[in-house]
Amino acid sequence: QVQLVESGGGLVQAGGSLRLSCAASGRTFSNYMMGWFRQAPGKEREFVAALTRSGGVTTYTDSVKGRFTISRDNAKNTVYLQMNSLKPEDTAVYYCAASDGRSFSRTHDSRTYAYWGQGTQVTVSS
Repeated sequence: QVQLVESGGGLVQAGGSLRLSCAASGRTFSNYMMGWFRQAPGKEREFVAALTRSGGVTTYTDSVKGRFTISRDNAKNTVYLQMNSLKPEDTAVYYCAASDGRSFSRTHDSRTYAYWGQGTQVTVSS
């Protein structure tokens, strides 16, 4: 089992920045690919970003490319999502997730992930 706890959400004005953190406990953190997803009210959960076990390869959904950065610190068992130039449409509950899958090409698919955090609310005002 892997336990994930997100933090760092909040209310920010458009154009502002937030950094989300996701602390992992349980099994060896570096054994897992990690991802961030988000879910806005009335919408399905969508992929935001993911990175490999080492953090050397990352992928993003098009709408956040150039604004968001995913990273990890395996020594601290933590994955981060730095969010800059935030827009009102970024408003959502953000979830981190862990996958022990073998294919990084499937990290856009939520079914790849076995473990999820409880989520943290991000609200961007216009």
